[in-house]
Amino acid sequence: MHDDSRIAYRLTIKELPAGERPRERLEQAGPGALSNAELLAIILRTGTGGEHVLRMAERLLAHFGGLTELARAGFAELTAVHGVGPAKAAELIATFELGRRLAAASPEARPQVRAPEDAASLVMVEMGLLRQEQLRVILLDTHNRVQAVSTVYVGSLNTAMVRAAEVFREAITRGAAALIAVHNHPSGDPTPSREDAAVTRRLVEAGELLDIEVVDHLIIGRQRFVSMRKEGLGF
Repeated sequence: MHDDSRIAYRLTIKELPAGERPRERLEQAGPGALSNAELLAIILRTGTGGEHVLRMAERLLAHFGGLTELARAGFAELTAVHGVGPAKAAELIATFELGRRLAAASPEARPQVRAPEDAASLVMVEMGLLRQEQLRVILLDTHNRVQAVSTVYVGSLNTAMVRAAEVFREAITRGAAALIAVHNHPSGDPTPSREDAAVTRRLVEAGELLDIEVVDHLIIGRQRFVSMRKEGLGF
């Protein structure tokens, strides 16, 4: 029995000149020389019907409005696109998740936070793509080395719902000397709100009582962030 999708792939993608085929181009020129569509084509592997895989990759990017929105798409959204079945959707989601984890990884087992940019770099790639608001804490030891990053809340944040006991729970358990609060704005605009300033003030006050310093509160947007300490909001 023949695999029709593989036959369709061979009949269409091989009509491209050898120098324009994604896999061959990656081998010859390296991944940096490939477009987003070409890299996606390699992940997808096969097209659908008479559409070769490169055209399918271009269609996917156009459908979602670019790579960033494609990376945010869930399983149901991907499989709703013509030609993207469960296998292709799973491959795409797994690939983007690996990319996020790699971007968040540090060459050192316990990176040291010396500036707001160091803390933001740990979470900005992933949190900048989230569709729901999240509050996370980066726990630090006495030398400002990262002990852990944990998620405390998922959903819209306000002063009424943010409880110090929840925010500081793991910091107390791990014996952390300090923490950095981080939350995202799904809109992509990291401009702090009045609620953000109020939450920051409550956390700073709670930290003083618990002898756990709140070093900063970062607001994460799309490839941008704001340091509440630098802005003098809540500190």
